[in-house]
Amino acid sequence: MNVIDEAGILAISTRLQRLSDRIRKDGLEIYREMGISFEPKWFPVIYVLHKKNVLSVVEIANEIGYTHPSTITLLKELEKEKIIRSKKDKADERKRLLQLSAKGQQLIDQMGPAWEVITAATADLIDTQNNLMQAILEVEEQLKMKSFLQRALVLIKERQD
Repeated sequence: MNVIDEAGILAISTRLQRLSDRIRKDGLEIYREMGISFEPKWFPVIYVLHKKNVLSVVEIANEIGYTHPSTITLLKELEKEKIIRSKKDKADERKRLLQLSAKGQQLIDQMGPAWEVITAATADLIDTQNNLMQAILEVEEQLKMKSFLQRALVLIKERQD
């Protein structure tokens, strides 16, 4: 056991990041094994556009839960790869609407079998006594009710009183 593991819940963010990095790295290898040129970091945007067809930058950011600047970075990368394309909104010229390109649609067709494998492997991985997906949902609900910062501020105030 290393120092971070020994830190327990103090290092939860680091542990979750490490877990995410490991799953993402293996996900990349799964795509490669299936002959698909795809970066796992593209998944949220690709999947949202696959399900919703045409969205603005703000709508995509809201759907994937990323900040506007992070979303813009991903979108630029996907446009450069010609996986998505943008057009001006006829109702509001300032607004860009994004959608999958023909190359993006072809990628979606390739991804179906990979997504089935990834879903099955993930289900097997998290099929534990304390189901990870359920725990994530519970924590997300807790954060909706009261943020991590709000919880900490209450504790800080209590210590000051």
